[in-house]
Amino acid sequence: MRSGFVSIVGRPNVGKSTLLNSILDYKIAITSNKAQTTRNIIQGIYNEPDTQIIFLDTPGIHKPQSKLGKILNKESYSVMKDVDAILFVVDAKGGFGAGDKMILESLKKTNSPVFLILNKIDQMTEEEIFCAIASYKDIFPFAEIVPVSALKKDNIDHLIEVIKKYLTDTVMYFDPDMITTNSVSFMASELVREKLLHKTVEEVPHSLTCYTTRFEEKEDIVYINVDIIVDRESIKKIVIGKGGARLKQVGMEARADLENMLQKKVYLELYVKTLKNWREKTSFLKELGFDELNLK
Repeated sequence: MRSGFVSIVGRPNVGKSTLLNSILDYKIAITSNKAQTTRNIIQGIYNEPDTQIIFLDTPGIHKPQSKLGKILNKESYSVMKDVDAILFVVDAKGGFGAGDKMILESLKKTNSPVFLILNKIDQMTEEEIFCAIASYKDIFPFAEIVPVSALKKDNIDHLIEVIKKYLTDTVMYFDPDMITTNSVSFMASELVREKLLHKTVEEVPHSLTCYTTRFEEKEDIVYINVDIIVDRESIKKIVIGKGGARLKQVGMEARADLENMLQKKVYLELYVKTLKNWREKTSFLKELGFDELNLK
């Protein structure tokens, strides 16, 4: 039996959550083309008869613009310690940027082996992939360099085999049927937020969050209430849409995903509320479950 913990880090929008979903072959982390989609540490559990790997998907590391941003960065940096390996995910097509450099500086302080994961190779030629590997390999002592396409699931099996070589534990930490430690109520609020990310303009995603206020499961139906918190009345109008059309569509799509996940009928109610400057309010951030890591 081999087991261990693996962190997934990188700047926003490089495909960390898509990679985790591909590894598990199950959607536990929401995805979008908007930066900073992931806001909590998402724990995914990969199981084989003789292997268990606990993956920690982190928020994208970025230059913070609010207290929430500082918390997200601290969460990401906190899981670089005491793990068997760190997967540093980059957009191989987009090239090495200032954000990547900032993360590599932090990775110099870790004793854990660091893998370079060159993502989005489905958008590249073979020659471009080799050039990307050559451009990265001398800037940091990477333990492994693995090109993948998280979206197309290319080379994911090889990545798993490489990770296995670095696992140091022999304990099964979780039941082999478990895929994630996230609560269903948390995943419900995240699914609602995902639909909003796909249907709102660029500046809106950072101005809203979602919070499950009711999760009541009965034999044949689940009742779920989710509050959508925004920081301005103008954003509230955008989220609701003309005649409530956008909010209705978000609810329909989120309910369909939830029914597929829970295999039960779901009664979902969404409420949009305005809380000015919620991203700066310590007490509210704690209520939402963001670990402040002694942030003052």
